Amino acid sequence: MVFNPIQIVPELYQLLLILALFFQSLGDGSDTPPAERWLPFFAGFGIFVCIVSWGAEGLLFGGAYKIDALSQFIKLAISAGFYVTVLNASRQPSLEERKRPDYFMFLALSAWGLMILSSAVELITIYLALEISSYSLYAVIPLRNTGGLGDKRAAEAGIKYILFGAVATALALYGFSYILASQHTSYISQLALRTWTWEGAPMAVVGLSLFLGGMFYKLALFPFHFWCPDVYQGASNETAGFVATLPKLGAVVVLVRLATLLKPGLEITTLLAVLGAASMTYGNLCALAQKDLKRLLGFSSVAHAGYIMVGLVSGTAMGLSAAVFYALAYLVMNLLCFWVISRVASDGRNLQLDDLNGLYKRAPALAFALGVGAFALVGLPPTIGFMGKFFLITSAWDHGYNWLVITLVVNSAIAIYYYLGLVRHAYTHEAGEDVPTPDNSAFSICGATLLAALVLVLGMVPGRVFDFAIMAGKQLLP
Repeated sequence: MVFNPIQIVPELYQLLLILALFFQSLGDGSDTPPAERWLPFFAGFGIFVCIVSWGAEGLLFGGAYKIDALSQFIKLAISAGFYVTVLNASRQPSLEERKRPDYFMFLALSAWGLMILSSAVELITIYLALEISSYSLYAVIPLRNTGGLGDKRAAEAGIKYILFGAVATALALYGFSYILASQHTSYISQLALRTWTWEGAPMAVVGLSLFLGGMFYKLALFPFHFWCPDVYQGASNETAGFVATLPKLGAVVVLVRLATLLKPGLEITTLLAVLGAASMTYGNLCALAQKDLKRLLGFSSVAHAGYIMVGLVSGTAMGLSAAVFYALAYLVMNLLCFWVISRVASDGRNLQLDDLNGLYKRAPALAFALGVGAFALVGLPPTIGFMGKFFLITSAWDHGYNWLVITLVVNSAIAIYYYLGLVRHAYTHEAGEDVPTPDNSAFSICGATLLAALVLVLGMVPGRVFDFAIMAGKQLLP
């Protein structure tokens, strides 16, 4: 196939941003504008670059890189998420000025790795893209400076993320060796033609299970979740907002592609269903006891990883489409919540539940946005969270895992308590004395309002976006 550069325009544009940030980081910053001033404009333009290449299709680089509806959908979501993250981090109070170009460069590099991951259809290419996105985060998680001193919690979070990442990488590579030895190929299109039953290919089943472990680590699925609450709590609010959202998209797109190998009733499919049920139950029960907002959202992400499994085990194109749509919903909902956390904690501190007391008086717009985000994470109408769960439930019902669907519904009821607890603190408790003032600037209010509007609009009229997700699912499974 003739190579057409427009097929990979999003990746090329993101690479140019990385190079620009790299060259800026080499200097002392005296002869260039600060990165936080010019980068938001160019990151926003990246969204339009993704739209330009929306209809591109093709196989590149020896069939290891596929441009299709799924990859373009995810790249657009990654570009939008990167743009919001850059805006949020542009006013990060816990980051030293001289480290800002390096910080944004690593965030851009991680997003670039995730873009590559969305098009990778060969196992080694998937692994390399996963490492590109992960190694960048190893560098930015410890970058947190409070009170003029390096934060020990951030250093601890960075170490934990590296150690757990190394274990997940080792599992994935070990699993890859089993897959290659038993199936004699690493291309997903060819692996889809092989058998994946324990009786017919036990080594392949073990290998795929181990390889999936690397994706479960990024998704924070039980039992690969242990790093998640600690890293969210230790990293700065803005960095946690990135770690909690964009890498999840990369993990979901790989899991969706690998789910085409599976059918309901297979041993691996049943394993995914069991882990999904355990993840959503464990995550929600642990979140009930949390007082730190970022730890609460950390255990919340463990639960949401379990929700996504509902779509993956259905074995239908509609189920894969629902998983992709829910990944987008998760991105938008959590970006909104972390935006509010970052603006309320204007001094960069970690927020406790009591820090939300009286927020409706101190920052009415932020309180409303937090309420919208909480309602969406619960799955209440008319938010995108409700539609995401609705699509998951309808796509998976009557495909052999009805018990998993029922588990999702029960866990959504459990989650009501701690999500609406955020709203309860913001609207029914009064603030104490000497409470730091939230950021009530136009920048803060506009960002919160736009993200809240996106959560509501996509919940009320999700048809156009879900149609794109269905198109992606039907290209994977007829």
